[in-house]
Amino acid sequence: MKHWRIEDVAWDRFEPARVDPDVLRIVKAASVVERNGVDYAAYLKNVFTDDPAFQAASDNWAVEEVQHGDALGHWAMLADGTWNYPAAFERYRSSYHIPIEVDASVRGSRTGELIARCMVETGTSSFYTALADATDEPVLKLICKQIAADEYRHFKLFYDHMHRYLKRERLGVLSRARIALGRVTESEDDELAYAYHCTNEPEGVAYDHQRCIAAYMTRTMGCYRRHHIDRAMGMMFKTIGFTPRGRVSRGVSRLAFAAMRRRGVRFARIAAARPPVAAANREPALAG
Repeated sequence: MKHWRIEDVAWDRFEPARVDPDVLRIVKAASVVERNGVDYAAYLKNVFTDDPAFQAASDNWAVEEVQHGDALGHWAMLADGTWNYPAAFERYRSSYHIPIEVDASVRGSRTGELIARCMVETGTSSFYTALADATDEPVLKLICKQIAADEYRHFKLFYDHMHRYLKRERLGVLSRARIALGRVTESEDDELAYAYHCTNEPEGVAYDHQRCIAAYMTRTMGCYRRHHIDRAMGMMFKTIGFTPRGRVSRGVSRLAFAAMRRRGVRFARIAAARPPVAAANREPALAG
């Protein structure tokens, strides 16, 4: 069930003069990733094929993810009258795919799958909170706050189901930490890089993973402040089974924020050193 509707957004409050071009690029990329939630729901329903309660929850989750993409896409078209959200999404979908026809989780267990989903929702909740704080455009700020609240509820959804499966599968803390950290590192795979390419670069430009992930991450990391990382680290520790708000969590958060700053500088250098070039062939077929 949706907790808000696109039709209820105060679109008439949009202020074009407050649109930040870098934020606009981030929003364009995020819109097609969110809109792709239907494929992830199909994957999850195949993994949890004998769990009707979780399957129903996955369908509801996907409805909200699609709405996130549509709201962000609509805002981006207001901010850039030359941009076509539906066309950008079709371009994204034509080459980037996740494996749907499965009968088991790629994480090795259902608990592992739910840990990975918790990490995704941790990342998106903190991302949209940071984006809401970074933008001065009132409509985008409202949308991002609504999405961040949805993503936190999604985290709670997957977290509760994770604990249900932990009673059966008994996954240890170290195994949970390994899965969680592994999913975090996947943020630099083709999903976000190719989304940036499809939404921000002309069709005649060749896809360059390093350039696109650097361009995306440079802009995204600039939105984060220390308290955003503190919150994300607390959610991550809670998922793994550690104390979420203790001294260790604060120390790891401090290190993570410093590492993010260093990576942001590195990504900026990569983006500057790899200008777009003309495509020699058709766009690649990518698998998530």
